[in-house]
Amino acid sequence: MYLYPDNLKAKATLWLWELRDIGIIGVGLLISVFALAQLRFLPPIVITALYAFLSIRFEDTSILDFIRYAFAYFIGRQQVYRWYECRHNET
Repeated sequence: MYLYPDNLKAKATLWLWELRDIGIIGVGLLISVFALAQLRFLPPIVITALYAFLSIRFEDTSILDFIRYAFAYFIGRQQVYRWYECRHNET
């Protein structure tokens, strides 16, 4: 008997990252190491490390997702508030 997570509907993960994030981090590290070795240029490795930290997933939510949701709630999308005065018939 084999047990598959969520009937093969769960996203593929490796350690604390999704496989897509592992690929992005790997390519970023490769470019960062070349930039650091050839040009003595540090920002690419800092950006890659920051992305690696922000994309760590716990219980299907990453820090980056939380920041995106907070930005959308507070700044990105207009909040709609509706209120009305409830008038009762005075008899």
